[in-house]
Amino acid sequence: MQVYHAVSPKEAKGLDTQELRDNFLVEKVFVAGEIALVYTHYDRAIIGGAVPTTEALTLPTYDNLKANFFFERREAGIINVGGEGAIEVDGTSYELSKLDCLYIGKGAVSVTFSSADAANPAQFFILSAPAHQVFPVRKMSKEEASPVALGSLETSNERTIYKYIHRDGLQSCQVVMGLTVLNKGSVWNTMPAHVHDRRMEAYLYFDVPEAHRVFHFMGQPQQTRHILVGNHQAIVSPPWSIHSGCGTTNYSFIWGMAGENLDFTDMDFSAIADLR
Repeated sequence: MQVYHAVSPKEAKGLDTQELRDNFLVEKVFVAGEIALVYTHYDRAIIGGAVPTTEALTLPTYDNLKANFFFERREAGIINVGGEGAIEVDGTSYELSKLDCLYIGKGAVSVTFSSADAANPAQFFILSAPAHQVFPVRKMSKEEASPVALGSLETSNERTIYKYIHRDGLQSCQVVMGLTVLNKGSVWNTMPAHVHDRRMEAYLYFDVPEAHRVFHFMGQPQQTRHILVGNHQAIVSPPWSIHSGCGTTNYSFIWGMAGENLDFTDMDFSAIADLR
């Protein structure tokens, strides 16, 4: 498991393009036939992907965690952005279509990922955080996630938001998770920008056409930087950083958080005119 160490705002001011990418961008989230995870020192969150092809993949026990099994002291939200697949948790199988979500609580011992078609495998994005209480394993489809249409074409941010794991949805200790799908003709996400010093956030960009990119903006509101992000790449966003993006076409992204609370609306906004 890769490890991403925490970077302070003072350090981030001096990073060049490659150093920003090395510290905040996960370039290979999905690797065919593998489980690839990154351990971050932001709220001890783990992000990554599982792509089962011809054979099922069982979540291993990583030495980084010093635990008897992955979920001994952890929970996770998992969203499928690929073909049909299934996740088996302690003998019970949950089928996940594209954009379906599964929450796995503390104490799950055996977790296995599989795909219905190796030629069109499931692509499971995983966000895990430490947990102190047990909540049941539950699945939520995208239709059950109470999709909400927001934004407008006039501001280039007409989009649909799906909220899965939050205070009024799937219950968790500290994981909050959902996704946003931008309509054709819209390219901006999370603008006006915000920070929430009480929790970190991770973005997975997906359904980005091969020839296109998303300009992901990060940094303190008065010290912004950008990282060019391609399809199936993820950003680790520190609590002190904004997290916003503008694409060269429309796209989708998963947002996941871990930290102090489960309030979706916990955001400290910065006016567009105040950004630097």
